[in-house]
Amino acid sequence: MSAPLYTTEVLRLAASLSEPHQLDREDGCAEVRSPTCGSRVCMTVQLDDERRVERLSMQVQACAFGQASAALVERHSRGRTHDEVSEAMLALSRWLACEHGDDDGWPGIVALSPARDRKARHGAILLPFRALLAAIEAAR
Repeated sequence: MSAPLYTTEVLRLAASLSEPHQLDREDGCAEVRSPTCGSRVCMTVQLDDERRVERLSMQVQACAFGQASAALVERHSRGRTHDEVSEAMLALSRWLACEHGDDDGWPGIVALSPARDRKARHGAILLPFRALLAAIEAAR
């Protein structure tokens, strides 16, 4: 018998995602969609003077893996720059593709391990990172 795809940890992460909320200041906003699964993330960011993520808010329409990934982005993006998020997304992409075994690209990402051999889930997992990058790029 194979291990379950939607583990308790994945479902708990997905359920922990905050509701969209008003930020003190909206510096950048972006909406991204996954053409393969139809998931959608609309992300709004507030950046500090060094263009590091200060706060964010997002609306997520995705499977449990997309929601769990979004919760991890929400928890661990504060203080990160565009380059740091970009590097983390690249490391995550390689980890998902099993190109390397390190799961240190983003805190907590090991919880999404059941999806590594399910390519159809990779787009939803990467989507919150893509949305964050696009929102930072859109910032004035």
